[in-house]
Amino acid sequence: MADSTVKIDDTTRNRLKALAAAAGMSMKDYLARVAEEKEHEQQLDTATAAFRRVIGAPGILDRFDADFGGMPPATAHDTPRAA
Repeated sequence: MADSTVKIDDTTRNRLKALAAAAGMSMKDYLARVAEEKEHEQQLDTATAAFRRVIGAPGILDRFDADFGGMPPATAHDTPRAA
């Protein structure tokens, strides 16, 4: 794949260069990883929105509980406590 040049200000370039160095990566590889992470975030946002629409439908949670037995009982490990 051919490389391209993107014009950014020096401050942004320096920040990206420092982030890439801290990750032990070239800036090219770091930006590719950031692009992949951002695509993944968009996919998760889309899936979350779809999930919220579905569970918001009247009766869907009751039907899920009927089909799958509802939530499992709480165990001692589920109890919130201070560290």
